[in-house]
Amino acid sequence: MSKLKSSESVRVVVRCRPMNSKEKTASYEKVVNVDVKLGQVSVKNPRGTSHELPKTFTFDAVYDWNSKQVELYDETFRPLVDSVLQGFNGTIFAYGQTGTGKTYTMEGVRGDPEKRGVIPNSFDHIFTHISRSQNQQYLVRASYLEIYQEEIRDLLSKDQSRRLELKERPDTGVYVKDLSSFVTKSVKEIEHVMNVGNQNRSVGATNMNEHSSRSHAIFVITIECSELGLDGENHIRVGKLNLVDLAGSERQAKTGAQGERLKEATKINLSLSALGNVISALVDGKSTHIPYRDSKLTRLLQDSLGGNAKTVMVANIGPASYNVEETLTTLRYANRAKNIKNKPRVNEDPKDALLREFQEEIARLKAQLEKRSVGKRKRRERRRDGGEEEEDTEEGEDEGDDKDDYWREQQEKLEIEKKAIVEDHSLVAEEKMRLLKEKEKKMEDLRREKEATEMLSAKIKVESFLVLLFESNLFRLWGEKRVSQILKIFHQKFPG
Repeated sequence: MSKLKSSESVRVVVRCRPMNSKEKTASYEKVVNVDVKLGQVSVKNPRGTSHELPKTFTFDAVYDWNSKQVELYDETFRPLVDSVLQGFNGTIFAYGQTGTGKTYTMEGVRGDPEKRGVIPNSFDHIFTHISRSQNQQYLVRASYLEIYQEEIRDLLSKDQSRRLELKERPDTGVYVKDLSSFVTKSVKEIEHVMNVGNQNRSVGATNMNEHSSRSHAIFVITIECSELGLDGENHIRVGKLNLVDLAGSERQAKTGAQGERLKEATKINLSLSALGNVISALVDGKSTHIPYRDSKLTRLLQDSLGGNAKTVMVANIGPASYNVEETLTTLRYANRAKNIKNKPRVNEDPKDALLREFQEEIARLKAQLEKRSVGKRKRRERRRDGGEEEEDTEEGEDEGDDKDDYWREQQEKLEIEKKAIVEDHSLVAEEKMRLLKEKEKKMEDLRREKEATEMLSAKIKVESFLVLLFESNLFRLWGEKRVSQILKIFHQKFPG
């Protein structure tokens, strides 16, 4: 059987905002250069010598100050949301210093279609897909939480003073106990859920940003898809999309943080530091312990970093010399994250997952068999006089007889050629021996090809039987233990 649970790296993209009015007024130098074609970001040292080379980082994609919201979504986030609609878990998170445009990337500008961010674009994407789908039923649920000073708040709860707990289950992993969830049937409904949550978010002014997000916010969309199978029963897969707007990373001296703001900044930096430690441990290769439990944020993102999810990280930076240290810190952080390996898989009933594996394996084997058949047909056509094309037989029509005829023809042809060599007295002994060896090798190759084709055909028949078994009531009648025994025999008969 083919192994479907392959690993894939966290995808990391970088976005650089334009110079803002404050930076222009203060005449700060632009120290960041973005090469969109090469996927590189270069940062020069404003206090360095003319000979000092800029520090260069390469990512999956980079976006400069001219980038449009829609191109960012279509190129970087649309494939991930498509995966969630197929039943995978997906996470998109924005990271960067306060004031670099994380919330603009994630949310954009309300009321301006061209400036809509990742979250409203994903809403449109999801409900457009659902409206066009056939023979499938969808249920979309939305939840919204924030982690503020290491406490979890349900942004959709009527009681905003209540703090929620993190729990863990072997089957579903880490979850938030009693987190509210609302069924949404349209873009308008899910937008309303988000607006309610945004009104409850913790924001506060800092020197870096007048409306800085002082909490990590996670908007969770759960998409259940029910599809009628050949067995007449509904098969369900569940995709979960985490849209994460992290609080800004910053140095307290720059933010002018005092009192409550200083306390907030300390907690924010601690959780971002814990996130950095998790990323480092995952890419280190030597770490046996991954410190997910060091913060609520890392526990909630546990599946997204090194687990069962497809993840995209968008690192936001500013171009001005004033923030060069923070820009380099963000780029180093993002550069490490791109080495994280996740193992995403479709979330479905184990029986359905196995059925899908069999179906994919059958398709692969049939393609292999077809390739062999095409090769044989071409060889036969080349041998035919006049080069006229032979019409393909209908699928399944005299297929077995046709195959048997082919092997028999080839065998007889080689026997005749071998006999002719033996009876050819004009050949010297050495030449005769060489030609006979060639014919024997061809006969051996033919025998092996016949065996391989028969093995492929047998595997397809057995796997087709297993599909019928899983799609019928026999699975329920025999029970999983009996079916497991059948599978064990199958794997012994057809290893690999």
